[in-house]
Amino acid sequence: MAIGPLLGGVLTTGLSWEWIFYVNLPIGAIAVAITLVKVAESRQPGARHPDWPGFVLFTAAVSSLVYALIQSSHDSFSDPVGIACLTAAFVLMIAFVVVELRTAQAMFDRSLFRKPTFTGGLVAAFGLSASILSMLLYLVLYLQDVLGYSALGAGMRLLLISAGILVVSTISGRLSSRMPVRFLIGPGLLLIGGGLLWIRGLNASSDWTHLIPGMIMSGAGLGLVNPPLASTAVGVVQPAHAGMASGINSTFRQIGIATGIALLGTLFSSKIKSYVTDHIGAIPGVGDFGPQISTAVQSGTVTEALGSLPPEVRAPVKDLATAAFTSGLNEILLVAALIALVAGVVSLATIHTKDFVQAPS
Repeated sequence: MAIGPLLGGVLTTGLSWEWIFYVNLPIGAIAVAITLVKVAESRQPGARHPDWPGFVLFTAAVSSLVYALIQSSHDSFSDPVGIACLTAAFVLMIAFVVVELRTAQAMFDRSLFRKPTFTGGLVAAFGLSASILSMLLYLVLYLQDVLGYSALGAGMRLLLISAGILVVSTISGRLSSRMPVRFLIGPGLLLIGGGLLWIRGLNASSDWTHLIPGMIMSGAGLGLVNPPLASTAVGVVQPAHAGMASGINSTFRQIGIATGIALLGTLFSSKIKSYVTDHIGAIPGVGDFGPQISTAVQSGTVTEALGSLPPEVRAPVKDLATAAFTSGLNEILLVAALIALVAGVVSLATIHTKDFVQAPS
């Protein structure tokens, strides 16, 4: 997480964007080899069988929800396909709950959700992914598409977040064995929310330095949350159930980043469209190009779109595109901040040391 943006920038600039996927092949192969050689095999007596009905229903429900959010970013929430997917997600999730309640070996151990600390950890994991981790995508788009930095340049500037993570996570890891972890996880999420709010206020003339205080603050919050959150996932269960507990926590992280990116993208697109529609009338002769300009802002193809316009309107249209982008970015920064703040408050209220089977380390 700390060096990911920089490494991605190096690979994209030096090779091509495809290498951000290829690089995982040797890393995965090395990890598999080390696991086979160094990790002792173990088997749990009476291990559960895979809950295939639950797996299928849960995956279909989340996929339908994410697709509905993505579809609504292109059209609107009144789009028939989006409505159908939202309805399907609701029905499938109800079916999943019903199946899980009637299944002896459910995919999610229901008893875990009776522990407030476990549930609070899931909220924290979801909130972390749906806020700052989802926002990283849009910050990269801002740095590259609006400010014109290369992938490497954007990655280097995001190192400010990485610096906060590296410095604070070391401290947080040591503190997690000396103080209640809710006083690390909760305030960490509040710091993330505060950092995202600090980044807001962007306009067409803003420079990347506007991001610096908020990125450092958000990185510090990430560093405060990550170490104790990992121990919270497995610390409230017996070692035999640690795998399931960790898996559920990881699932909520992935759901958070998938739905977070999709939701923020929908709000981002909607704000850009409304901003362009409201302000394009001030530029003579381009009123009919509103939809094309909105699409170009969303897809990062403003330069190409400007080439099809008369030379005398390119400068004001570029300013409009930049203002529309920053307007959309300000809106989703607010939403992401609220997600982090709510998750922080819930974590403070629900995570308790008494629920741990053993002291978090």
